[in-house]
Amino acid sequence: MPANRCPNPNCEYFNRALPNNAKVCPWCSTPLGNVITPTPTRPVSPQPTPPQPTPPQPTPPQANPPQPVQPPRPVVNPPTYQPPVDYSTEYQQRVPPYVPPVQPAYTPPPPRLPLLKLIHTTGREFQWSGEVGYIGRRSQSMTVPPEIDLTGLPNEGIISRRHARVYWDWSQNAYMIVDMSTNGIYLNNTPLNPGVQYRLLNGDSLQFGQDNLVRFTAYVM
Repeated sequence: MPANRCPNPNCEYFNRALPNNAKVCPWCSTPLGNVITPTPTRPVSPQPTPPQPTPPQPTPPQANPPQPVQPPRPVVNPPTYQPPVDYSTEYQQRVPPYVPPVQPAYTPPPPRLPLLKLIHTTGREFQWSGEVGYIGRRSQSMTVPPEIDLTGLPNEGIISRRHARVYWDWSQNAYMIVDMSTNGIYLNNTPLNPGVQYRLLNGDSLQFGQDNLVRFTAYVM
């Protein structure tokens, strides 16, 4: 015996089996006069979804390379018009006459002074050439030794630190000697007055002090 079913498709009991003695649907009160036999449906197997192709990725636009900056062109001013020069009215500067350079006056070199040589009785020689110098012996208190240093001779204690001063006299063209000592000087066995200049000649005999202990022969060469 077919079962009663609700024919209302909007009802929850639609096409559901109801009691045979029911006249209306207990949910929607639809009369159950019609019997709806459900048609069995075949289950539909799901069709496999074909893989979707991956759409191509859009290529990013290529950045334009920077264009080289062109340096600004220099502005060249057009040459201005220069009127021709009228040399007939322009002042002509005079060229000074040539003056030859003045040659400096020739100054001859000073003449070479002769050499003064003193030879001791022991054969030791002392030489000097100059305008002003001293004969003596050096000591620790002297910063500059004499030009003719007699240090080391026998009986050198008779010789003073500055025993005599010698210099060249241009007027007499000769060497002069002045006694500055304590023990005195003898020129050709004649004592000299202190502070007085005497001329030295070639072959003169010089004696420092008495007793003929320190004796020289002078030569002017």
